[in-house]
Amino acid sequence: MRERVSKQKHYMNIAREVSMRSACFRARHGAIIVKDDQIISTGYVGAPRKTKDCFERNSCLRREMGIPSGQRYELCRSVHSEQNAIINAARAGVSILGGTMYLYSEKLDDSGKSQIINALPCFICKKMIINSGIEKVIANQADGSLKEYDVSEWINDWRENDLIDDMEQYGVKTVKK
Repeated sequence: MRERVSKQKHYMNIAREVSMRSACFRARHGAIIVKDDQIISTGYVGAPRKTKDCFERNSCLRREMGIPSGQRYELCRSVHSEQNAIINAARAGVSILGGTMYLYSEKLDDSGKSQIINALPCFICKKMIINSGIEKVIANQADGSLKEYDVSEWINDWRENDLIDDMEQYGVKTVKK
């Protein structure tokens, strides 16, 4: 008997496909925003519109500068997938208040071989997600599962602590208190 894929897996599959447009030598990231069971925006890692991306330049600025993954995002030619999904909704005049963002991420080695990783917004993207009014983030995990984040929990955590105390950060191994 044929089984129907769940809506969460369906949307994650679409986020994965969106990630294939990424113009980054280090990773593929894709984001979609869903509201009222309708995809209203997509985004992938890529240079700002009408500028050259890493593929067109055939170089990665961050690699050339020896910047480790998860650090100094301002020194990157690309806009993150989460940011692009939010920006694309704004360009189209579509409200994302109350929406759900799906994130897909995988790392690429120097040969281009991919490895699925835990998708997680950086601090800049988390701030944008909070201010955009998105309510949930659903992220792929390296083990094939999906992890759901309630954005209000990020807000409450940052209200009580500071963003640097965040238990989930790229490149940081932390244990929940």
